[in-house]
Amino acid sequence: MTEPPPPASDPSSKTGGGSVSRGNEADNVSPLLSETSDAGIVVAISRYNQDALAEAYRRHAGAVFGLARRLLAEAALAEEIVQEVFLRLWNDPDKFDPGRGSLRSYLLAQCHGRSVDLLRSESSRRRREENDLRRTAESGYDLEREVWDLTVADQVRDAIGKLPEIEREAIRLAYLGGHTYREVAAILDEPEGTVKSRIRSGLKHLRSDLVDSGVTLGEDQ
Repeated sequence: MTEPPPPASDPSSKTGGGSVSRGNEADNVSPLLSETSDAGIVVAISRYNQDALAEAYRRHAGAVFGLARRLLAEAALAEEIVQEVFLRLWNDPDKFDPGRGSLRSYLLAQCHGRSVDLLRSESSRRRREENDLRRTAESGYDLEREVWDLTVADQVRDAIGKLPEIEREAIRLAYLGGHTYREVAAILDEPEGTVKSRIRSGLKHLRSDLVDSGVTLGEDQ
């Protein structure tokens, strides 16, 4: 298994408030940190003892890394989580309550929560990217279709303009004006049969002209 990264050489420099003055408080901590309990280690960390943080890291970083690695399936991300968990311990040691469990349990809980947050963030990011790609693809398709429709519309207008006036007016009223054959006949003051015949003739001419222009039409058009 990949070894977890070492703790930051100076975690206090990452607290956002610059280096923390330690005074002589670290001198009060026993140099035998390896024999100090986890609770004592955290007390020493609260006094800005970096050796205490290193000892906590030595004891528990492997377990934290192992959990992060299983959850995230990527060593690089797991290493980031380990650094973040121990940086949080350095910045907020008082959040650890020895009465509620062991330090390892606390660190693993922090690791689990942060890993889940990262997974959700990555999942949301992937969904956003997929949605953006889908919208881009759809918009590209819509744009292509719109351009084609506009092209066909221009060709249809040109083709209609070439029809004889009596055919053009009957088609304009029926297809562009939305009138029925009977209404077109009434408007033109022509027999309904005559209007239908003119429309059929005009559509044949229109179809032929559009096909010659390269527009593909279905059999029913």
